[in-house]
Amino acid sequence: MNKDRITTVTKRLLLAIATADALGVPVEFEPRYAREMDPVTGMRGHGTFDQPAGTWSDDFSLTAATIESFIHAGPDHIDVDDLGRRFQNWLDFDYWTVDGVFDVGIATRAAIERMREGCRAEEAGGSGEYDNGNGALMRILPLLLHPLYQAGNASERQKLIGQVASVTHRHPRSALACFIYLELADQLLQGVDKMQAYTHVCDSISSTLSHELTHELEHFTQVLDGNLHLLPVSQIQSSGYVIHTLEASVWCLLKHVGFTDTALAAVNLGNDTDTTAAVVAPLSVLAANEIDIIIPAWLQVVARRDDIEDLADRFIARIWA
Repeated sequence: MNKDRITTVTKRLLLAIATADALGVPVEFEPRYAREMDPVTGMRGHGTFDQPAGTWSDDFSLTAATIESFIHAGPDHIDVDDLGRRFQNWLDFDYWTVDGVFDVGIATRAAIERMREGCRAEEAGGSGEYDNGNGALMRILPLLLHPLYQAGNASERQKLIGQVASVTHRHPRSALACFIYLELADQLLQGVDKMQAYTHVCDSISSTLSHELTHELEHFTQVLDGNLHLLPVSQIQSSGYVIHTLEASVWCLLKHVGFTDTALAAVNLGNDTDTTAAVVAPLSVLAANEIDIIIPAWLQVVARRDDIEDLADRFIARIWA
């Protein structure tokens, strides 16, 4: 396992997700040409949701709720029902928000409504082809840091992803996007160079998949052909579709170095700015050397920074003690 590396990097990963999310919030849903005319270069306030600078959205809220659920369940178990209750508490009672919920995905809201009506959490996520937004991918990173994932083989890891993702997104396409993402992240966690990590995932992923996930491979050709980094930005989409988010995030990782340049590149792709940035941010941290930092002026305005750092400390103490 990667215990030492996880205990060292968890706090940076969570801060990176929150910071990148906050960078994207003020310009979410704005088209790419708007960013070409007015690129984001640092923290802004207001904009799309009229939130103060440093405010993060559902991307980090549900990531934090996932970490809290892992802390509750302990290192040997994942409690999907508890995870579902925490997602309900986020939407209904502003749990793990800055100052209330202001952004929620269609599929995530629908899943939470199903849970309110008595649906089991693991069956709450939509399972249709049009239920493949990026709401599972945006919050899946904590699973990488869980001992069960670190100890699992490919089949066991896919089952864990299925459990965690299915609370909001139950289609195998979302699960495969999460698996590709976490397997790339795991290579980086092990210290593999990002290009070598990407090549490894492209070369090996198809041989590790369940029958159900294998059927989805045809939708991942662009990200898995090994040449994603050679594509011009015009061929990279940044909508809320899970495959677009995965492609845009990996493209930004491969084309840029360090948290700052990578997160800003993701935001300046436009459209689903906060999620693309939040998804690639932890990859950029794992790929960077130890002297790469999040700009201190950005961290100073990130909402609830003390709570985020405390969350990381509690996770390490409970899960990896």
